[in-house]
Amino acid sequence: MEKKCVIVIDSELPTGLIANTAAVLALTLGNRIKDIIGPNVIDGDGNIHEGITTIPFPILKSKEVNIKELRNIIGSEYPDLYLVDFSNAAQTTKNYDDYTHKIAQYTTNELKYLGIAVYGDKKKINKLTGNLPLLR
Repeated sequence: MEKKCVIVIDSELPTGLIANTAAVLALTLGNRIKDIIGPNVIDGDGNIHEGITTIPFPILKSKEVNIKELRNIIGSEYPDLYLVDFSNAAQTTKNYDDYTHKIAQYTTNELKYLGIAVYGDKKKINKLTGNLPLLR
């Protein structure tokens, strides 16, 4: 089975929040998905460069309401796909303790999703996100 990863971000966010959302989602994936980061490489001068992702990582755009719907579909109908979400509860806090307290105050329906990342079977991810444009 060929694997794929995509990030879907609310295109109506300011540029700084788009960048932050992508970074947070990518960091989580890099930490959680075994072998998604390749080994260090050496350039022609013998300098070492840290490994980067071993698979393409397109960043797609959508609107917040569609991201929420997509997140709910993946969470309920595709348990084999790895899903990471980044919400307004996370974006408005300064540290992880604040985040854990703040998110507990929201129901799932009340959360607004700035973005999600999905990793797993390429065919399933293409079916779910193939109609979304690249974020440019």
